[in-house]
Amino acid sequence: MVFMSLARPFTASLSLPQLRVLGTCLLSGLLLIAAPAHAQQASDNVRWVSDSLNTYVRSGPTEGYRIVGTLSSGTRVQLLRTQGDYSQVRGENGDAVWIPNSDLQEVPGQAERLPALEKKVTELSTELKNINETWETRVQGMQETLDTRKKLIDELEANRSALDIELNQARSELREAQAQLGDEQKQVLMRYMVYGGSIAGAGLLAGLILPTMFRLRRKRNDQWV
Repeated sequence: MVFMSLARPFTASLSLPQLRVLGTCLLSGLLLIAAPAHAQQASDNVRWVSDSLNTYVRSGPTEGYRIVGTLSSGTRVQLLRTQGDYSQVRGENGDAVWIPNSDLQEVPGQAERLPALEKKVTELSTELKNINETWETRVQGMQETLDTRKKLIDELEANRSALDIELNQARSELREAQAQLGDEQKQVLMRYMVYGGSIAGAGLLAGLILPTMFRLRRKRNDQWV
């Protein structure tokens, strides 16, 4: 309960993927903490009084023996021997007493595990914070890159629009020039046609007048003779 109350404000601010990462890391941390403790206690017969209660201890291995004291939950004791449903343990004060097997456990109590878990939570919190800062930096960098590219795209779009306007104006001017050139070509053609017609008319006229003049001149010469 203490651990949950400590972890609740922290986990409330995390997203679902971050909570999954945190849960995986916490599970791994707990396994890493519990495994060495279990191996160590199996070698030197160390036990802990169960976290679920404060248990009475007796002077012998049955309920018929008198109660000689109590052991608080999570207390570290050394297992001396086991007889039936009871185990003889030595507490921190050095006294050898008997306690029910059901009141012993092979993993450290909450009093010993809580600091390690709090340390692990702090380490994971720092790691997640660093991950968040790293991702925020990367996202900010990508956002700046996107903004720069968007600005460049906007500039290119503006330039293209200006070029389209200039192109349309050039096409319009070209059409006007072509139309004007066509009119000028028609005028030149008409002038050539008029000029050619005038020359042809003058030639025709000369062809008709000159023979007549020659005949008249010849007649006059004949009359003088």
